[in-house]
Order: sequence, then structure tokens, then C-alpha cells
Amino acid sequence: MKSFLIKDTTREEREKIIAGSLDCGGKGCENCSSCWLGGGSPFEMYQPYIDGEKEISEINAEYNARYVHG
Repeated sequence: MKSFLIKDTTREEREKIIAGSLDCGGKGCENCSSCWLGGGSPFEMYQPYIDGEKEISEINAEYNARYVHG
């Protein structure tokens, strides 16, 4: 399995990773919950990864932190 880290991928590969992971590119909602839980467009949410600014794990941790209370 290939690494999904920014250092190991091109922008084009990262776009494909996100599109393939979300699988909602115009085909209808796949119930990822991003939109209705305040994440907004899932593609916008992961744009920093596509742009090479943040890893997927960082984006997910920031998103989850809004809902985890402890």
C-alpha cells in the first residue's frame, strides 16, 4: 500500500485520494456526515491536504476535536 503522506504524493495523487475516499463527486451523497455536521463541503475540508499544507490525520483530528469533550 502506497503512503498517503504529503511528502510521498503529488497534488494530482492527493486529489484522486480525496475524490476516491469520499466518492461523492457528483454522484450523490454517500453519507459521510461532513456537510450536516458542520464540516461543510468534504472537498473544501480536505483542501489543505490537497494543497500540501496539512496531513489527512491533522484535518481529521481537528474535525473530531469539535465533537469530543473530555
